[in-house]
Amino acid sequence: MSFDFAYVIHTLPLLLAGLKMTVIISAISILISLVIGMGGAVVRTLKIPVLSQIVAVYVDLIRNTPLLVHVFFLYFGLPAFGIKLSAVAVGIIALSLWGGAFAAENFRGGTDAVPHALIESGQSLGLSTPQIVRHIIIPLGFRISFPAFSNTAVSVIKNSAYMTSIGVAEMTFNAMDRIAYDFKTYEMLLTIAFIYLLLVWGTSYVFGRIQRRLDFNNKTRKGRGLNGGIIKKFKLSPRRAD
Repeated sequence: MSFDFAYVIHTLPLLLAGLKMTVIISAISILISLVIGMGGAVVRTLKIPVLSQIVAVYVDLIRNTPLLVHVFFLYFGLPAFGIKLSAVAVGIIALSLWGGAFAAENFRGGTDAVPHALIESGQSLGLSTPQIVRHIIIPLGFRISFPAFSNTAVSVIKNSAYMTSIGVAEMTFNAMDRIAYDFKTYEMLLTIAFIYLLLVWGTSYVFGRIQRRLDFNNKTRKGRGLNGGIIKKFKLSPRRAD
């Protein structure tokens, strides 16, 4: 069996067009997952009545059912209720909900790990609950759980290949389409595997750089002292708690 490099070069523009769609869907889904995950983690960490239970049910439902079921339900099931979405919209929603559920658990581990003494320090300085969430819980919880979220983001990219099942013209769909016409299975599968590998490596490198930056900022913050930074930022006096 010989590898047809000429065929790969000939079909590369088609695969790169699919790669563009893969990157767009994945990037949007990762950003939405980040918002859903952090919001869900804060809700569960603060144990907000009703909302906390809703988030818990959402996380359990999404994490314990296959992603392909979510995709098919959104694409084939919602029209029965009069809601028809495009294949791309379904892909983004399904990946965002899936990634958001896992991200919520990623970030909950981080927000739960924030020392309670720091929260009490914020309260003693007169910070409101929203200020404590914004300036203490979210920044520290995000730094702690960012490596876990990086893994979720990579999984979102790889799971974008499931969108071929509803006809989204991403990279896997374009490759399978060419296989159906040209029967170049060996060439197409190896090529997209290599491209996915490069994409994941590149994403991991970017997230690694962000992680190192977060670690550097965290060390700098520790050097200044967290309470001192809060006092300076809000122009508060430590005697305010008296």
